[in-house]
Amino acid sequence: MANSKTTQAIEALAAEIGENIYIDVAKWHLYLSDAHLHTVVAEKVYPLLEDKSVSEDAVVKILRSIPVKLGSGRLEVPLEELLPMQCQVNLIDLLEEYQKNL
Repeated sequence: MANSKTTQAIEALAAEIGENIYIDVAKWHLYLSDAHLHTVVAEKVYPLLEDKSVSEDAVVKILRSIPVKLGSGRLEVPLEELLPMQCQVNLIDLLEEYQKNL
């Protein structure tokens, strides 16, 4: 039962991230849901929410650990490099707000 609740919480978080956070490619905004990255991000940041340890450093470390393949995989770039600074700030704010509602 608890596992089901966790899965639902991660899915809800992923939806929130996917709708609000984007990568910037040549001034085009590609939302994480469209890039199929929202669930990966949610799964990796969810333990921070459970531990009440959301911090800029922790979130940036996670974003750096998520590789994004470009050019059919010929190039890999950390997600952190593709998010505008404002999106990183928005992500941290989103996570802090989500944590309050847990």
